[in-house]
Formats: sequence, structure tokens, C-alpha cells
Amino acid sequence: MKTGSICLFPQLEHTGGPSSFQRKLTACLQQQGIDVHFDPLRSDVTAILVVGGSSHLAQLRQAKKRGIRIVQRLDGMNWLHKKTGTGIRHYLRAEWNNHVLSTIRNTIADSIAYQSEFTRAWWNQVYGKTSVEDTVIHNGTDLELFNPSGKGTPPADSIRIMVIEGSFYGGHERDLLNALGFAKGLAELSGKQVELVVASRAPQRMLEALPTYANVNLQWLGIVPLTSIPELNRSAHIFFPAEINAACPNTVIEAMACGLPVVSFSTGSLPELVQRGAGRVVPYRTDYWNLEAPDFDPICQAGLEVYENQRQFRSAARLWAKDNFDMHSMAQRYLDILTC
Repeated sequence: MKTGSICLFPQLEHTGGPSSFQRKLTACLQQQGIDVHFDPLRSDVTAILVVGGSSHLAQLRQAKKRGIRIVQRLDGMNWLHKKTGTGIRHYLRAEWNNHVLSTIRNTIADSIAYQSEFTRAWWNQVYGKTSVEDTVIHNGTDLELFNPSGKGTPPADSIRIMVIEGSFYGGHERDLLNALGFAKGLAELSGKQVELVVASRAPQRMLEALPTYANVNLQWLGIVPLTSIPELNRSAHIFFPAEINAACPNTVIEAMACGLPVVSFSTGSLPELVQRGAGRVVPYRTDYWNLEAPDFDPICQAGLEVYENQRQFRSAARLWAKDNFDMHSMAQRYLDILTC
């Protein structure tokens, strides 16, 4: 690459997907001897990767005037605030964040890396195509940390479904209800007890209002350390991605890397991510953009198929992840567009 450094901007420190991506990319680039930091004003910066958006638009514009290449990594956009009563503050914050993202996309970025084909099509539909180059780079994961070997074995006398989400706040009630509905339907179809294990955050009022079923055991873990996730994945039969219209969820890739097959509704990027026998992706059959309840019959049939053919699906999930979602390959693709 050119002599100089790469800036990742802004610096992220929370537990969500963008922070996880930033940590993985930093580690991979530093392994190649590349100077990676978070200061766009450094004199030796040759490229800036904007992870999502940033309210510090002036710093980005200043960098652009200096001739620094700016690449934007784009997630999905905020949309649930228009469908649920999340409150005026959340509504305004979501609209502002969309505005910032679109401003960088349309007026500042020299290149755009969308997380999925779904994400690219969504942005182009809502805000129109841009005149700059773009590409799709799916997320990658640490295939050594997330692997099928190690502690964790699925139970023999019940079906265990794993759900890992950053949060069920901000209008994501439907997501959690879908997970519970899937568990209930699978229990009825299989005649077995179903354990629904959820690692996430949620409002207490939401948890208290959830229906209970005799054949479903809901285990709420809260937020768990990243290092605990491989064992949790290896201890389940099925991974269920709860979020509707997810851009490119790391948790899905991590599950497959652990050999945990995915059973999902066909929304967002899931049809792109789960292929070659790594699980099953089925039609929602109602209007998920309006958060209608889905038809649970197809996903329960798919869940039973995956449960009854564990060896086949677990092997395929690991192979698919190994061939397509290595974080080092992901990092190289970002490096290519940052230094071209």
C-alpha cells in the first residue's frame, strides 16, 4: 500500500456489530503491518473508512479537501421508528442518523462498501444510486475462535434454539415474538420440549408481557461475553436470527462457523448468507415491512428438518462459513478498496 496510515472513523466502543467489525478489521490489518488508528486529522492518513455514519462531517469534508480517499461502509437504515411507537426522541434520532448516513454516501464518500446485496438495493431504492464506485463485502469472522470443536453439546431430550441479538429495544418487539412463535410451533410439531435460549437486552416490560407455554422453556441470558458465544452455539441445534431485515448479522456468520445451522425467515440479507445446506430460509408469507405476524408453519417444518438431520446441516454450515466468511479475506477486500 501507499506509505501512510489508515483511519477508521469514528472509533466505536460499544458491543454492537459495527464495533465488532472495527476490532476485527483493525486486528487483521495490523497483522499485515499496517498502521491503523482513529484520528482523521493525522498528516500521514492516506484513507479513511467511515464505519456507518459520523456526526463529525466537518472533519470528513476537511479530509476530502486534503485529497484523502474516503470509503463508507454502509449498514441498513433506520426504519422501525416509522412502524412502531418508539417515542419522539427515538424517531428524531433515527431520522437524523439516516440523514447523516445519506449525506456521507451522496456527498463525501469516494467509494461505498455495502454489507450485503440487500443493503445496496435498499439504499438505491430509497435514496437513489450514487455516482461513485460501490461493492458488496459481507462480514467475516474469526474461524479459529468460532469453530465446531470445544465445549458445548446440544441436549438429547429437547430441541434447543439459540438467539443472539444486540438488543430488542427500539421497536424490535416483533423480532422477539417471532422467536417465541417459532419455538412454540416447533414444540407442537415435534412433540418435544423446546428450549429457547436468548442472549440479548430487552425492556423489562416487554419480558413481563411475553406469553408463556408449557412446552417452551425460555432462558434469558442477557448480554454475554464474545468468548462465551462459541460454546453457546455448539450447545444448540438451531440458530434463529430474530431481527427482521438484518443487513448482515455477525451472529449468523458466527453460528455457521461453529457448525450451528440457521433456520430463518427470508428477510433482509438472510437469503444471501445462508446457502449450500447451511440451514433453511423460508418465506415470511405476510407483510414483514409492516411487522405483521408471520406464517409459522413453513419455518417450523424447516426447523424439524434441520433438527432431524443435524450431522448433515452442521457439516454444511461450517463448510459454507469457512469458504465464504473468513475475516482475513474480508479485511483484504477492504484494504483493496482503501488503497486502490
